[in-house]
Amino acid sequence: MERSPHTPVPSSALSGAPCWVSLMTHDLGSARDFYGAVLGWRFRATPLGGEFAVALDEDGSPVAGVGAVAGSLRAGVAWLPYFGVADADATAARIRERGATVAVGPLTMTAGRAALAADPQGATFGFWAGMTMDNWSVGRGAAPATVRLRTRDAFAAAIFYAEVLGWAAGPESRCDVRYEEDHVRVTVDGCTVAELYGGALETPPDPQVRPRWEVHFRVRDLAAAIRAATAAGGSVALPAAPDPANGAAQIVTLRDPDGGLFTLTTA
Repeated sequence: MERSPHTPVPSSALSGAPCWVSLMTHDLGSARDFYGAVLGWRFRATPLGGEFAVALDEDGSPVAGVGAVAGSLRAGVAWLPYFGVADADATAARIRERGATVAVGPLTMTAGRAALAADPQGATFGFWAGMTMDNWSVGRGAAPATVRLRTRDAFAAAIFYAEVLGWAAGPESRCDVRYEEDHVRVTVDGCTVAELYGGALETPPDPQVRPRWEVHFRVRDLAAAIRAATAAGGSVALPAAPDPANGAAQIVTLRDPDGGLFTLTTA
């Protein structure tokens, strides 16, 4: 039988790759209004209740999640990537064994188990063991163009994530890790799904960097998106500039009215 375009598949099939991105915010209605105005998203409800919604692009394909949970989880407003894993409890144990933090969960939800964690350098991320959409993949279709870690020490971060998520862990892993001149690139079937940036790999960690994961969304018209964001109550956090990873693209980092940072790219 042919699968529908949004057929759920187990997150274990993703072998440590990003399987979703989601915004933790305080006000779902305000977030829907803002991102609808800036990115043209529509929203639908989810089985998780009235505090959650799924953003859809103009073709109706899932892009990201939005949840009014920052206050209840005592967490800051932030866009976070979630990485697919086979066993949430085992992943949580590996994170703690390496001196990092599991801040929330793993929690049992409708279609799986989720948790929030912080890596040893302080960057927050999520992981998910359960069912996901088989057509959602970073770098392709409606999904974000990339998720990018800004951190003090990219080499140390790559070791941590490789160990807890199983990157390049033998033939069963689909994630390939490549150490390039100034960053670490994670690919699945030749497509970049995550990037880790610090200083040059041979330099000492930069104490001025505040580690965080960035979520990059594609837009056709960067200037129009910036105008829409400022008109809707957002602001420019980092002005438009050539993407250091892709000189043919422009990127800009914006802040939504609730304080959430996100990046737009023309790539």
